[in-house]
Amino acid sequence: MLDGELSEIVDNLRVIGADIADVEVKKALGGLPKSLRETISAFANTAGGIVILGLDEAQGFSATGLIDAAKLAADLGSMCSEDMEPPIRPLVKIHTFEGAQVLVAEIPELDPAQKPCYSRGAGITKGSYIRVGDGDRRLSAYEVQVMLSSRGQPREDEQGVPGVGLDNLDAAGVEALVARLRTSRPYAFKDLDRLAVLRRAKVLVPGDDGKDLVSLAGLLALGDYPQEHFPQLRVSFVHYPTGSGPTSSERFLDNVTLEGPIPVMVRDSLAAIRRNMSRRAVIAGAGRQDVWEYPETALREAVVNALVHRDLSPSARGTQVQIEMYPDRLVIRNAGGLFGPVTIDSLGEEGISSARNATLIKILEDVPLPGETRTVCENRGSGIRSMLDSLRAAGMSPPQFTDKISSFLVAFPNHTLLSEETISWIRSLGERGLTDGQCIALALLRDEGVLDNRTYRDATGVDSRVATGELQDLVARELIVQTGTRRWARYQLAQRHTSVKGRPARADRRPELLAALGDESLSRAELVARTGLSDQTVRRWLKIMRDEGAVELVGDSPKSIHVRYRRTRQEPLFGPESPPSPT
Repeated sequence: MLDGELSEIVDNLRVIGADIADVEVKKALGGLPKSLRETISAFANTAGGIVILGLDEAQGFSATGLIDAAKLAADLGSMCSEDMEPPIRPLVKIHTFEGAQVLVAEIPELDPAQKPCYSRGAGITKGSYIRVGDGDRRLSAYEVQVMLSSRGQPREDEQGVPGVGLDNLDAAGVEALVARLRTSRPYAFKDLDRLAVLRRAKVLVPGDDGKDLVSLAGLLALGDYPQEHFPQLRVSFVHYPTGSGPTSSERFLDNVTLEGPIPVMVRDSLAAIRRNMSRRAVIAGAGRQDVWEYPETALREAVVNALVHRDLSPSARGTQVQIEMYPDRLVIRNAGGLFGPVTIDSLGEEGISSARNATLIKILEDVPLPGETRTVCENRGSGIRSMLDSLRAAGMSPPQFTDKISSFLVAFPNHTLLSEETISWIRSLGERGLTDGQCIALALLRDEGVLDNRTYRDATGVDSRVATGELQDLVARELIVQTGTRRWARYQLAQRHTSVKGRPARADRRPELLAALGDESLSRAELVARTGLSDQTVRRWLKIMRDEGAVELVGDSPKSIHVRYRRTRQEPLFGPESPPSPT
């Protein structure tokens, strides 16, 4: 880490006023803190992080320094290599920061095949931690088991179910699967008889006595009634009348249990959601149209993902997939967090997918939904992208994903971003030339208060470069303010735009800049210092004023950091009462 990066991190911490998810600060005046093993384990098991020793959080992250930084660095390296399992290899460096020595250790995230990282002295169950917010939380025994299962390909779905044979499967579904496999995958199945097809597809697996048993995957995909053997491998749907759950009087608006094989549970889950949804009006081009509260594609993908990617290990078979509908959101929850290399940040990215229940998903590629020709899943890693695309097309916020290792949750906010009232508010800002993405970002900020580059990309479908440029343009227009930089950058509405009532005042910065220039020629940095405006805002208004002929360049090209500006002799082309809207 460079000195400038350290300064940037500390500046962000001072703005936020507390540790953050990937940065932990300790004074460490008395040596390595005892809790440091927990933090190292938590960073290694989550997304990596940075430990800074020699700052005092209680005193605004002031640099208190270290008594013997070199010894502390050696002790930290020894702790990571000798006290942690597997050993951690951090990048450790001593910095001189604000006149004091501080120690910075960059803890890498472990590969899923090596997790969990734990303190050897405490053992794997009591010494494994995960980072939650700005703190370290001990993993439960089940969460440790889930991490251990990610070291390889889980095979629970391939296990034979004792006492379950072909007579426990839907005969028509079995025949349809066999016919489809012989047609769609002739190389593997064309010349096999019926039983051989089912064995190769792992619908049937050998039992301990060598006789065929139906696999758990086969039972869930094609069974007459899988819940006879696994009562909790089902879906519960509850519609609550309030946003906080059941009340003492009217507990539920609807409460149903959905059973059967996975294709039937998908169909019936969607029917239950649809039965409890209402329609709303949205803006579409020059008019309006009535649509369902949630797009069908997004719901189907979320329900399918919950059922096919859930943890099927014995410890998780007592937990059903849960669908909860509230007035302001729809929540779908399943046992088992993300599996393999997939992370919250990589969800929906092309080419990144992983299947906890590979055999189950493979079978369901060739099992249609009841009454449809479409199969349950495609196994192409496109489900999350389809979900995001359908929500974006409906003008809705992206879903909120939460990975808790032991469970995975997707929450759909129930609101349209660009309602008539929101569009009217955006128009009242008086800004011309905003992109569709920028309008969506303003609507998101108005509803949710804060966003980052990732949220912007999910909501708009643009890449990171375009997202950064459009966000910086909103900062330059003084519509939003930025806190933090680089990966810590967060954006909020400028205070003058947070009121939902009345017309917000627009800022015209030309008079300030012309007054600051006077009869001098100044650089952009000097104008920033004199006016107190952000660099983005000064840059934007200088371009506007150059186009109007109010200022001109002196010397270098406008891309040079040394370029200077001066007023022209002609009068500005705008008046003080009603300056034209910048584009």
